[in-house]
Amino acid sequence: MNPLSDPTKRRWLAWGALAFVFLLVNVHRLSTAVLSERLTDDFSITAAQLGTLHASFFVIYAAIQIPTGAMADRYGPRYVGAGGAFTLSVGAIGFTASGGYLAALLSRALIGLGSGVVFISILRFCANWYRTDEFATMTGLTAGMAGLGAIIATTPMAVSVEWFGWRSTVFALALLGFLAGGAVFVFARSSPADAGLDPIANVPEQPSVTFAETLGYVRELLGDLDQWLLSIVFFSSMGTVLTIIGLWGVPYLVVVYGLDVTTASYYTLLGSIGILIGGPATGWISDRLGRRHVPQIVGLGVFAIALSVVPIFGRPPLFVVAIVYFVVGGSLGVAILSLPIVKEKYPAEASGVATATVNGAGFFGGTLLPAAMGVALDRYRTGDVVAGTAVYTEFGYRVAFGITAAAVGIAFLSSSWLYVRERRGARGRSVG
Repeated sequence: MNPLSDPTKRRWLAWGALAFVFLLVNVHRLSTAVLSERLTDDFSITAAQLGTLHASFFVIYAAIQIPTGAMADRYGPRYVGAGGAFTLSVGAIGFTASGGYLAALLSRALIGLGSGVVFISILRFCANWYRTDEFATMTGLTAGMAGLGAIIATTPMAVSVEWFGWRSTVFALALLGFLAGGAVFVFARSSPADAGLDPIANVPEQPSVTFAETLGYVRELLGDLDQWLLSIVFFSSMGTVLTIIGLWGVPYLVVVYGLDVTTASYYTLLGSIGILIGGPATGWISDRLGRRHVPQIVGLGVFAIALSVVPIFGRPPLFVVAIVYFVVGGSLGVAILSLPIVKEKYPAEASGVATATVNGAGFFGGTLLPAAMGVALDRYRTGDVVAGTAVYTEFGYRVAFGITAAAVGIAFLSSSWLYVRERRGARGRSVG
């Protein structure tokens, strides 16, 4: 049968196009580390301005999550996902053409704007084309694309920048984004019925939703304690992954162990590999067990223990640090389980806005936790610079990593509380 007329094959073509856009999102999201020296030279900016340039992506990304969920519920992944791909690609072209800091800042924000709609569009697509017992697996596979994007954003991108220059490299990413956006527009539809295909067994048809209904679900979500507990989980765990792998993991190794930046980056690369493996593996395990809360609670416990190694020991053996970074990256899959949990609590037509609400919390965590660690480190700054990295004391890093360990500990308690609430609710329903 033609892949376009077979819904079980068509969905993989559409998911593949959407997932490739998400891979590009993650390359753009984490590219600042590789581009930092060239951006600083080309735009004559300070370290603080570079940090603001980097953060502009995350602030916009987080802020548009709830509107994105509403758009995905109303218009579907074809228009929202393709529109996001085209928007981030336009932003990337603007970034390459920027002659100054302000233009670069606005272009980077535009990349964040387009990128912010992609993940929720994929989740909305999966809710309409895959069974409930496949959803966590698909969420995990999508998260795995983030790990692949993170890997590409390290050594492969550095080599491309060295050979072709940063502007040509980012321009090539923009061209790929336009092609992927076109593929999304061609293959993705809101549901098999919308594509003129037969329904997929055990995948119920999703009803359309008005903006008034969506606003009603938003009000319900904002008053839902379970949603806030899941948002705390995602804020703390997702924010910690982005903070350790994306920012402070390398300076810690450079300063405390005396490694050069390239060698230190191999350890964060292990974290990226952990993301690549952990997302799909955790989703698959959750679907096979038919359970969400228990795998999340166990995973968050392991995550918190791993993060506690640095605050407790300060300078553990490097092989232990390698294990810690791999666990940190792999724990993204545990964090992602928050999304199928909240999706399954709400009607199908609200899945976009429900997952978007929790997802936004994760990227606010990615904005605030790095700053919190930075404030803690600044209290223990020595004034020296090693390999271009400001030097903080070992104790400063113990305090900073302690913040993330505490954050994940709070996530563990929040997930456990939610599990207890669910159990009590189930007992109450059985009695009633």
